Amino acid sequence: MKLTKEKFKLVSETERLVIRPLQKADYDNWLNEFENRYPSQFRHDKGKIDMSECTLEWFHNLVDKQQELALTDTAYVFGVFRKEDGTHLGMVDFSTIERDDFQWGRIGYSIHNQYWRKGYGNEAVKEALNIAFNYLKFHRIEAHINLDNSASINLAESVGMKYECTRKGFIFEFGEWTDNLIYFKNSIE
Repeated sequence: MKLTKEKFKLVSETERLVIRPLQKADYDNWLNEFENRYPSQFRHDKGKIDMSECTLEWFHNLVDKQQELALTDTAYVFGVFRKEDGTHLGMVDFSTIERDDFQWGRIGYSIHNQYWRKGYGNEAVKEALNIAFNYLKFHRIEAHINLDNSASINLAESVGMKYECTRKGFIFEFGEWTDNLIYFKNSIE
């Protein structure tokens, strides 16, 4: 699937959230929430991140790159914003694995740790899956999760994703090839 629009502008709302691609005007809000992150809470939480290289120009290039990825059906990156005040809460993204007879993608999600335990992740991922199936026309979405990432496992399960298998030596991180749990959901469930 290739989008023919000049810009990818899909916007979706839930009771508390707005889920949409980043815009160049989001820079201050986006940067502020990254800078206000708490220190790392566990191994898979990056916590505070050095944002010194993330200048306005860098961010504008990021937004342009994310637009290009969406327009070529490579990846779709959505900012998650609180509806009441526009605060940037995190991100949800989809990568296209295969189209044709599969319509298969991967989901990634991250909520800034200062907003954890408020249900934002669950609400954002549920709506993102709705976007994936109804607008992006994926049939199957997978989450690739580290074996010890219980927060991500719980989130995947809470939105109706099902455990399928463990892929051995699936991703190179932490200096080694690590196993991942594969959770999935498809459009006919």
